[in-house]
Amino acid sequence: MSIKIDKKENRITLKTKNTMYVMQILFDRFPVHLYYGKNSPKADLTYRARNTSYSPNYEEYGFTYVPNAEMVEFPFYGNGDYRADALRLRDMTSGSKVTEFIYQKARKFKGRKDIPGLPFADANENTETLELTMTDKFTGCTLKLYYTLFPECDIISRYFTLENGGNGDVRIEKCMSLSLDLPDMNYEMISFCGSHCMERIPQITPLFRGNQRVESKRGASSHQANPFIMLAANGAKEESGNVYGFNFVYSGSFLDEVETDFNGTTRVAVGLGSDNFSMLLKPGEEFSSPEAIMTFSSSGIGTVSRNMHSFIRSHILPAEKYEKRPVVLNSWEAFYFDIDEDIMIDFAKAAKECGADMLVMDDGWFGKRINDRAGLGDWYENPDRFKDGLAPFADRIHAQDVKFGIWIEPEMVNPDSDLFRAHPDWILLAPGRDPLVARHQHVLDFANPDVLEYIKNILSACFDGVAIDYFKWDMNRHMCSVYSPVLPPERQDETAYRYMLGVYELYRWLTERYPNAMIENCSGGGGRYDLGMMKYSTQIWTSDNTTPADRVFIQYGSSFGYPASTMSCHVATGIGSLEDKNKLDFGYRTALAGPLGYEFNALKATDELKKTINAQIDEYRRYEHLILRGDFYRMLNPLECGCSAYCFASDSRSELLFTLLRCGNDGGTDMLKRFTDSLKTGKSRTVPESFRVRFAAAKRNTVYKDMISGECFDGDTLRRGITVNVPKEGLYSKMMYLVED
Repeated sequence: MSIKIDKKENRITLKTKNTMYVMQILFDRFPVHLYYGKNSPKADLTYRARNTSYSPNYEEYGFTYVPNAEMVEFPFYGNGDYRADALRLRDMTSGSKVTEFIYQKARKFKGRKDIPGLPFADANENTETLELTMTDKFTGCTLKLYYTLFPECDIISRYFTLENGGNGDVRIEKCMSLSLDLPDMNYEMISFCGSHCMERIPQITPLFRGNQRVESKRGASSHQANPFIMLAANGAKEESGNVYGFNFVYSGSFLDEVETDFNGTTRVAVGLGSDNFSMLLKPGEEFSSPEAIMTFSSSGIGTVSRNMHSFIRSHILPAEKYEKRPVVLNSWEAFYFDIDEDIMIDFAKAAKECGADMLVMDDGWFGKRINDRAGLGDWYENPDRFKDGLAPFADRIHAQDVKFGIWIEPEMVNPDSDLFRAHPDWILLAPGRDPLVARHQHVLDFANPDVLEYIKNILSACFDGVAIDYFKWDMNRHMCSVYSPVLPPERQDETAYRYMLGVYELYRWLTERYPNAMIENCSGGGGRYDLGMMKYSTQIWTSDNTTPADRVFIQYGSSFGYPASTMSCHVATGIGSLEDKNKLDFGYRTALAGPLGYEFNALKATDELKKTINAQIDEYRRYEHLILRGDFYRMLNPLECGCSAYCFASDSRSELLFTLLRCGNDGGTDMLKRFTDSLKTGKSRTVPESFRVRFAAAKRNTVYKDMISGECFDGDTLRRGITVNVPKEGLYSKMMYLVED
């Protein structure tokens, strides 16, 4: 077992493949944190009382246990610890929100505890869980803390259940799934900032004494933030140094909180927070928090990324629906809303001629959807555009020897829709407030079971009997005026959370109802690029921005926390004319950072362009196993030097796929360039004429042959680094497919 409960020493040790996590039960009542780091017999596991500086203490323990100075496993509000709390519980009878739970017992078991209503990581034969039981004698509540180990990925997940076993109501006013105390503050925080069409741009901020937060209050993990963060020890690099990584298996509002105190210790917490969440528990009711995950590496930022990638591929993502991911041709950038059955049939024929496996019919097929002002909520085919219905149309698509995918946005409604006219009370809207629209749409109240049931019924009436291979599920606005009339006043702060439970319920329903269809998630591009969505979505539309020079930055940032297999990447009209050979080549090689797709008007493609795309798809198939399942190594940071370089490696390291993309100050949107320039990395974006790139994944004493150029390289030379020359101006890409000779 990887979990050891030492009752004699009152010490609990958790071990994964390369890491160790140790806690101690002090005075048989307080779980204190001792160590999280490299699995080493030399690890310092000594408990030390720290400087107390104006901090209250328990008289019977003197200064050997002072809440505000300890490294604790799970901090509570109001009991003498003035730092960030993980759980704040209000007793509704007395009004007190002082929270204190006392340790009772620990047990370990194989597998994991399921989390009702929420996505969570799948267990395998190696998964083990530690359960700590704690009680609050005043409220009668029982708290169970769970630590679930995924040893092969060096991942520990954290979550809790809270049961109200008392006689009165209690309210959870702050909920953090994970809290970790570290003995020093010598770290830089790596987090994502961004906006629509510029998602997940990495920024680095040194820790300072005080509180730093990454959060979303939008009802979605959002384009502007992301729950993934790292703490990298000062001096840590891609392949060296101590680094911690954290993430959250949830798709709504969240809080990542990092605080350093007067002792120079650091507390990091991940969870729902308090601004957009509270939960009332009546006697006998139980609440389970979403799952948060953490990992550690003593060998750099890149290893933390690879830990996360391996975990997501093995324990989060749904099983593959097809032997190979379909290369899709999406209709959006070709036609926008102007589609009908005949156009789509011709488009399917063109998709086949280009070598694509699937046609995806995007927006414009349902209700009165001729623009973005009408139709959302009316999930039935537009009879003027699909006179015989969807089922025979889908059969005609399949007759062209391509799969059929379709776009939906079930969480939203246009004011100009049959659904809204019938049920204007089915949107999120606070009493007495004027509704605000975004993209001419409102958010449906998925906290209302009637709304959820209606959406299930209208989707099944539309899609049952239709041979659908793929759903693209979109969500194109964030929440405001969050209120649900089906909830009583004392439960209104639960609305956003209950909304997400409704979303997850609909995802599960869709996957069960149409088990042969894969799902691609989208939220205005990458607005819900998170582990909650990845539980149900094989891949996610990385960004609405398809300009390759911009995608270089977006894909670079995304790679810190998420594997390439989740990153839907299309060659699209954002590159300009597809007839421009250089731009097409650069766009294609940029898109080889994830599952490949295309967005352009294939009806206007020349025979030469179709031939080129066929060749691109054939080449992608040769590399696909590396892109979807290989280990990922970042080699050049485009924020620093205007070039991105990275490598995919097979498990055996017998295959290496290297890509260099020179974007520099060329191409891209002015908005994104201004945004990335504002991060002030301290280094010039002027692109050098050559780079030294190290292949950390290369094997020693091995000869590799580049199957593209025919050139051979010694593995030791690759590890030391080779020089790659780039032109002075313009977009440039270079690939090497290195195979052990």
